[in-house]
Amino acid sequence: MINEALIIEFGLRIKQLCSEKNISQEKLSNLTGFHRTYIGMIERGERNISLTNIAVFAKVFELTVSELLDFSSINPKHSYKKYEIKAEE
Repeated sequence: MINEALIIEFGLRIKQLCSEKNISQEKLSNLTGFHRTYIGMIERGERNISLTNIAVFAKVFELTVSELLDFSSINPKHSYKKYEIKAEE
């Protein structure tokens, strides 16, 4: 999968924020309007979600999108340089 690391890190970030704010998957489901199983798939890095859904998570956690995508708290050596770019052939 292209950029699997990015998808995994996003899921870990959601998990981290839920833990910090003591929010269960069920409560996050209610706050976002997303199904609980979908949230679980995101947390496990199994779903590549859309930008609009990222914005929903940012709003729920009272963060900007850029703050939500700051993975340095889960991976201090985080660098966007390691992600692959899908180029057309």
